Amino acid sequence: MPLIVVTTSPRVAPGLLSHQAWQALRSGPVLTGSADHPQLPYLADAGIAAEVVEPDPAALARRAVAETVVWLAEHDSEDFMRAVGQAAISLDEPPVIEVVPGSYDLPGARVLDLVAVMDRLRTECPWDRKQTHASLVPYLLEEAYEVLETIEQGDYAALREELGDLLLQVVFHARVAEGFDIDDVAAGIVEKLVRRHPHVFGSVRAESADEVNANWEAIKAAERAAKGTESVLDGVPMGQPALSLVAQLLRRAERAGAPESLSAAVGQGVARELFDLVRRAAEAGLDAEAELRGAARAYRDRVRAWESSSPQ
Repeated sequence: MPLIVVTTSPRVAPGLLSHQAWQALRSGPVLTGSADHPQLPYLADAGIAAEVVEPDPAALARRAVAETVVWLAEHDSEDFMRAVGQAAISLDEPPVIEVVPGSYDLPGARVLDLVAVMDRLRTECPWDRKQTHASLVPYLLEEAYEVLETIEQGDYAALREELGDLLLQVVFHARVAEGFDIDDVAAGIVEKLVRRHPHVFGSVRAESADEVNANWEAIKAAERAAKGTESVLDGVPMGQPALSLVAQLLRRAERAGAPESLSAAVGQGVARELFDLVRRAAEAGLDAEAELRGAARAYRDRVRAWESSSPQ
């Protein structure tokens, strides 16, 4: 006789089970080890009786030898099911164990875990509870730069962890916020992406990246006009590093058709020279900020090499 193990995802609403799972749940007595299993009320509504028993791997394996048994597993029951398998193979006539997934995680489902963890931290941790948007700014910047560093170094093994740290900052700010939550944040970016990609979600045709970029800028211009925004430079974050700031200002101004003469003789002394260098880098298709960081890393490596070769 088979032992049918029905698994479910805690990230899917209880009761939303696959057709195969409902069939399995009607094929024999249903047992579970938890009286608090979230699926139990929905099984009762469907007329399926479930018996709550003490989780005993050996007893479950022996019972499945005599009759078809359905085990409604908990989401964290890997150790128990491993023990059931070991108990089954020790029998003279081990039962067939069949796993039937009742529900599956959709892509992005683990973000729900992060939201739940952040909600608990905000409620129960004294440090997390006292944070504000302003107090979190240094961590947001630090995590963003750590992501940048792993990419520039090609350390893609570390990128996963650094992106997680950065994602935490987004979820943290959404939890701190009053008037909106993480769902509002996600809804806003989804709406923007759909609106700005009519060649994917609408009837507009775009055969090249340049056409996509042109459409994007046209849509942004229309959005600025609808908001009553007067300048193409509105929305440029002035707190970003100076080299990337100048590059973004020049890029925005160029797209708006500003004359090149406006960038001539800006500032004095070193400021003017730096501004001109950023403009020249942009004309050459280079990112001045990235170029200078590359030079800084090279200098760092030289200093470290000098330190290691110098007599102590």
